[in-house]
Formats: sequence, structure tokens, C-alpha cells
Amino acid sequence: MKNEPTVLYDVPGPRARRRNLLWTLLFLLALAAVLWWVVASLADKNQLEWSKWAPFFTDARVWQTYILPALKNTVIAAALAMVIALPLGALLGILRLSDHRAVRVAAGTVVEFFRAIPVLILMLFANAAYSEFTDVSPDTRPLYAVVTGLVLYNASVLAEVVRAGILALPAGQTDAAKAIGMRKGQTMAHVLLPQSVTAMLPALVSQLVVIVKDTALGGAMLGFSELLASVRPMSANYGANTIACFTVVAVIFVVLNFALTTFASRLERRLRRGKKSTGAVVGAETAEELAGPGEHPDTPHHPR
Repeated sequence: MKNEPTVLYDVPGPRARRRNLLWTLLFLLALAAVLWWVVASLADKNQLEWSKWAPFFTDARVWQTYILPALKNTVIAAALAMVIALPLGALLGILRLSDHRAVRVAAGTVVEFFRAIPVLILMLFANAAYSEFTDVSPDTRPLYAVVTGLVLYNASVLAEVVRAGILALPAGQTDAAKAIGMRKGQTMAHVLLPQSVTAMLPALVSQLVVIVKDTALGGAMLGFSELLASVRPMSANYGANTIACFTVVAVIFVVLNFALTTFASRLERRLRRGKKSTGAVVGAETAEELAGPGEHPDTPHHPR
């Protein structure tokens, strides 16, 4: 049967399929060789001995003393940063689309400034500022500094995501909203933002995953008791099993981020199904309510 071209690319012929299969096999062989070398190297260094891994399966104190408290701190810092950065980023993104030049310039300056600074430097500056100008206790100061750095950086990145998502919508959406008498704020809240959320969701989730991972910077530089920072005390108290500790912590990070992306994927599918089932239709009562008192959306406006 003749291969039909697709929209994105031509269907590969027999020679191309054989070549792709060959490259796939070579890649799998190379990957298997690398994995074998890693396992063999760990075995030579006695890193695969059961004694180094047993505490994670036989001693509940490892989890109760080190891993679970550190995981709690990681989740708290990431959750606080997400809750603050999402609305702040949305606000900055909307302000960058303002009709007023002063507002656009001010919002753009804030976004570009904090987006250009590494998040670790923001955390260090925040920690120094809390130490110098506030009464925050030294015990909770690292948490405040980590959350502040994450919020400032990620809100700036999310602002660009929101702005790009809104600008990606067809101009006809705004024209249709104006035609039924909506003001700009109503158009943004009821038309543009709801439609752009689905398109923005993959980028938003990617940035939320970055927030979870970047909490580890606070443990490395500020003494924040997050998940990665628990490796050193665990390794010191359980026979210097550093590889095992790092592996367990890495698996926990993978599970945490996988749960986040899975939830977001299901939410995206649900939003898309909702749009397909309901359609983007504004009823007469809703249009009349949005148009304001004294105006009916069906009333023609004659020039005087």
C-alpha cells in the first residue's frame, strides 16, 4: 500500500524504517552498556551491599527522623511558593497587557529584573534582608527566604507564560466580547483567561515542577531542612551509605513531581472535555448582566 503523507512529515519508506530500527537498537545497546557499567562500578565499590540499603526497609527511624520531616518542609515551601506565585504571576502578566504605558513598563521592569536573577541569589538576598530588617527567628528564616526567592523568580516566569497564553488567542475573541458590551476587565476575566488556561497548563505545570526541585537550593546554601539536605545526616548515621541515600531521595522527588504532573494532565483533559461539551457560548441573560444596567446586548447603537 502506498504511504500517504501526513500533515507534519512524510511517512518513512522501507529503507527509512530499517534505518530507524537500526538506530533504535544501537541506542538501546549503548544504554544497556552504560547501565551495566554503572551497576558494575557500584558493585566494585560495595555500594550494592544489603547493609547499606537495609535501613530504608527495616528501620522506621530513618523515615521518622530524617525523610518524612524533610519531605514535609519541602512540600510546605513548594506549596507556599505555588500559592503565592500563581496569582502574582497572573497579575503581572495581565498588567503587561495594560493599555496604560506606565503600567506596562512598571510590570515589565519587575518581570525582567527578577527573571534575570538566579533564584539562589534571590534566596540569599532574602535571607540577609530578613536577618537585617525583620524579627523573623533564625529557625524559620530559611523557610521565609526560600519561599521569597521562589515566589519572586517563578512569578516573573509565570507572568510571561500568562501573557503569551493570552496573546495566543485569536483577536476575534476580544472583538466578540466588545460586540456584546463587555469592558476590558470583563473580557479578560470571562473570556480570555478561561480560554487561555488550557493552553498555558503544560507550561504552568513545568514551572511548578521547577519550584519543587528548587527548594533543594535552600538546603544547600541556607541550611533549610528540606529533602535533599536530609542526605548528609542519614549518611553519617547509617554507615556512610551516600549512594543509597541519594537514590532514595531522588526517587521521592520523582514520585512527587510525577504526582503533580499526573494531576495536571487529568485536569487539562477534564478542562478540554468541558469545553467540548459546553462550548464557548454566552447566554442572553449573562450577556445582559455583563453589559451593565440600562444596556441590552441586542439593542442597536445608532450614531447621533
